[in-house]
Amino acid sequence: MIAFLGLLGGLGIALIVDWLLFDPTPPRAKRQSAIRLSLLRAGIVSLSPAKFVAICAANGLVFVLITLALTGSWLFASVFLLFGLWAPWVYLRHQAAKRQAALHEQWPEVVDHLRSAIRAGLSLPESLSQLGSMGPELLRPAFRDFALDYRATSNFSIALEQLGARLADPVSDKILATLRITREVGGTDLGQTLSTLAAFLRDDVRTRGELAARQSWIVSAARLAVAAPWILLLVLGTQDAAKNAYLTSGGVVVLIAGLLISLFCYRVMLRLGTLPVEERVLA
Repeated sequence: MIAFLGLLGGLGIALIVDWLLFDPTPPRAKRQSAIRLSLLRAGIVSLSPAKFVAICAANGLVFVLITLALTGSWLFASVFLLFGLWAPWVYLRHQAAKRQAALHEQWPEVVDHLRSAIRAGLSLPESLSQLGSMGPELLRPAFRDFALDYRATSNFSIALEQLGARLADPVSDKILATLRITREVGGTDLGQTLSTLAAFLRDDVRTRGELAARQSWIVSAARLAVAAPWILLLVLGTQDAAKNAYLTSGGVVVLIAGLLISLFCYRVMLRLGTLPVEERVLA
């Protein structure tokens, strides 16, 4: 009986070791962090997520020093430390959204270039490489890098995958997926497909532009509504009487409640005023 239990225990340990060391399930694709994805969408490819976090920390320290110089209160400094850490992230998201909107307007032109190049008899790699010199100015660096990758690897799929990672755009995912399928399985209606896609993209750009113009005031109002009370608090912090009122336990509760309410209202206003972001299909 003891030998049987020992055999079962040894078999269990062997199965656990085999599961830990020799897991047969294929590894999942590593997802990009939110910071890295926002940096790519903002076009800041030379900045790593670690450096961006360091910038946030440095900005928070600057906010702390400025608040201490104006108010001399560590309580106020700790509050504005949060805003200092948050400000670079808000700026990055704003730049990413601004660049994505600009890119969205360029994709119909890219599709037109591809359609013309393919009808002229160029191959798919040549058509994409040509966009590095003849495409929209904002997208030329990415397509020049594609040409370099294709020359280095001579592998269209790898170069196309790296191009999609650089562009980090849902519209580019659709275009690149169309080209990849055509390359792998063939087809004679690529020109018609690109024509239909270009017409769809133009309609989408027109519709989103009209909606964004109507809803932009909501986002601006949300930012102003969040910033105004805290700017006023910073001004009041320069007065000893007002500053001492916030140094009490009740004042601390008011500050914490104000932070939570500001965050909640800001998120609600952004949800109401921001257009839905199209998800990537090849991320």
